[in-house]
Amino acid sequence: MRYVRFQRRGEDAVRLGWIEDERIGSIEGSLFGAHRRIPVTWPSSTVKLLSPLVPGKIVCVGRNYIEHAREHDAEVPEVPLLFLKPPSAVIGPHDPIILPLQSGQVEHEAELAVVIGRKARRIAPNEARDYIFGYTAANDVTARDLQHKDGQWTRAKSFDTFCPLGPWIDTQVDPGDLRITCRVNDQIRQMASTREMVFSVFQLMAFISGIMTLDAGDVLLTGTPAGVGPLQSGDSVQVEIEGIGILENPVVGAAVEPSATAIT
Repeated sequence: MRYVRFQRRGEDAVRLGWIEDERIGSIEGSLFGAHRRIPVTWPSSTVKLLSPLVPGKIVCVGRNYIEHAREHDAEVPEVPLLFLKPPSAVIGPHDPIILPLQSGQVEHEAELAVVIGRKARRIAPNEARDYIFGYTAANDVTARDLQHKDGQWTRAKSFDTFCPLGPWIDTQVDPGDLRITCRVNDQIRQMASTREMVFSVFQLMAFISGIMTLDAGDVLLTGTPAGVGPLQSGDSVQVEIEGIGILENPVVGAAVEPSATAIT
């Protein structure tokens, strides 16, 4: 099953729905609780897809692919390297990634995102599947120069628009061996399989849930493969995950806001 958030053209109301054969039906109830699917009604071309959810928190994993660690001349962590992105960074399909004035080196990071389906605390890896609602595509957009300058990652990862998610949540895909591809202006930048992760999805779930409670609607970004690279105004970046779909976003420059440049 594939679940979406969407708006009908010309309407402000945000709806929950499901998509099948390029047609969308609405959902009554809670995405993570009891709900009823209404038969598909609208062609997908007549609606605007939004981010498939607004996460409670976004837990991310750094250097979870060996070749990505090597391209930054960094060691592979002995345990998962965690950081957070704020929900305010989330955008949906076709929403613009805005390059901040504070950075001169913004890069893409294609990732598999895990959507938590119910509260998870101190679970074992072999239990993790039961706590996962589904999967979607993510782009962990990063201001690389600020990441190096600051020595920690909060500012570099947290700008508004720095967490595209979508186009939907797929509840049936198996995360063990999915091809992840990133294209910028139709040129392939990243391509790898989730089987190359240092720590698997289920190992990550167990590790993180031993530190913090994961709640329904939280999102886990599982790390990016090698091949990260720069984004420029005018680019179009696609994150494609096998079995899920394509998340595409344009890249635009920021409007000049003097207050934003006071401290860099």
